[in-house]
Amino acid sequence: MERGLFTALPDDVEIRYSTVPTRIVQDDAAAEVTLHDTASDTTVTERFDLVIGTDGMRSTVRRLVFGPDEEYLHPLNYMVGATVLDGPVDGFGLHEGLVLAEPGRSVWAFPFADHAPSLLFSYRTGDVDAEFRRPPIESVRAVFGPQPTGPLLEGLLTRFEQAPDALFDSVQQVRMPRWHRGRVVLIGDSAWCVTLYAGMGASSGMAGGELLGTMVQRHPGDLPRALRAWEARMRPFIHLQQESALPGRRIFTPHDRKEQLLRAGMMRLMRMPGVGRVTGRRMFNNKDMRAKNLDVAAL
Repeated sequence: MERGLFTALPDDVEIRYSTVPTRIVQDDAAAEVTLHDTASDTTVTERFDLVIGTDGMRSTVRRLVFGPDEEYLHPLNYMVGATVLDGPVDGFGLHEGLVLAEPGRSVWAFPFADHAPSLLFSYRTGDVDAEFRRPPIESVRAVFGPQPTGPLLEGLLTRFEQAPDALFDSVQQVRMPRWHRGRVVLIGDSAWCVTLYAGMGASSGMAGGELLGTMVQRHPGDLPRALRAWEARMRPFIHLQQESALPGRRIFTPHDRKEQLLRAGMMRLMRMPGVGRVTGRRMFNNKDMRAKNLDVAAL
C-alpha cells in the first residue's frame, strides 16, 4: 500500500524524512509549525494553510493540538506482536497460512501472493504497562508458557525475536469528540484508531484522506465548512468500524473457553460442503460486514 500511494503522488509533493513537529500554533490565516529534523538536528518554523496529522495511534500532532494521549486512548487489554517473515513457516508452503488460537492468546501467519507471510501474536493481558517493562519476546513467551513450546510455535517465537523489524504494542482505540481544531485535522489512527481487530485501519485512513480532499474542493475558500462537512460524513462510518472491533477480536483471539468453542464451531461450519457457503453468506451479510463495504466517499 505504501508503494502504491507513493507512486500516485504528484511530482511536486515534497517528502521530508526524519522530521517531526515540536510546536503548533495557529491563527485565522494559517497554522505555524516548528519542525525538527532529527537527522541534522536542525529546526525550522513554517506556516501552512492546513496541517493534517496522520501520525498514528500515539500522534504527536494530536498531543500538541488536542492534549495528552490519556484523554483519547482507550485500551482493550490486548497486546500484539507482528513482523513480516523472511520465508515460509517451517513445514508450510510460501503461500500457506495458519492459525493457533486458544483462550486469551493466538498466533496467525497471513499468506500473501507475492511475498512471505506476516506473523501476528495477539494476547489478552490484565496489566498493559507490565508488558512494556521487559523485552517484547519475553512478554510473548510468558503468555505461551510455562509449558515447553512445540517445534512449530518455538520456530515462530524465534523468528519474531530475530526479526530485524517488528511491532510490539498494546491494542487501543482512539476516541475523540472532534477531529479538527482550527486549521489542524487528524485522519486515520491518530483520530479514530479502530484497532486491527476491526480490520479497517488502512481503508478508513485512505477513505478519510480522499473525502477530505473532496470536501476542500467542494468548499473553496471556506476551510471551516469543509472540515465540518468532512467530519459529519466520516463519523457514522467510523462509529460502525469501532463497534465491529469486539466481534473481530473474538475471531482473532477468543477471550475464554466459550468463545474458543464458538469460534471452532463456526470454522467447522465454514468448511462443510453446502453449509459452508450458506454460513459464509450470512457472515458476510451481517451488520458489521455490510458496514465495511460502505463507500464513505460516494456523495
